[in-house]
Amino acid sequence: MATKHRIYTMSFASVYPHYVAKAEKKGRTKTEVDEIIRWLTGYSQEEIEGILAHQTDFETLFAEAPQMNPARALIKGTVCGVRVEDIEDPTMQSIRYLDKLIDELARGKAMEKILRKP
Repeated sequence: MATKHRIYTMSFASVYPHYVAKAEKKGRTKTEVDEIIRWLTGYSQEEIEGILAHQTDFETLFAEAPQMNPARALIKGTVCGVRVEDIEDPTMQSIRYLDKLIDELARGKAMEKILRKP
């Protein structure tokens, strides 16, 4: 439980540059990372910038999200050896959904597929 708590209270801003770096290393962009975050959470770009500036933690990021995308249930697969669809804790599942989407971006998947568009 201590590890989970540490992840929840970790600043989103401390991890965000790693998401961007992972994407850019594979020829993708910060703009695409932000689009994924907006799609998943419903935050506007301005709200994301505020979250980063205020060092908002992961638990608050997801708890206060304007509208978690219902299509997130279509995200399947593993992150760190754990199937994201089987994670029972909603906050941890949201963190892993984001991780999975960033992984898909870095692997070169098309944005419409990442964002689960028909």
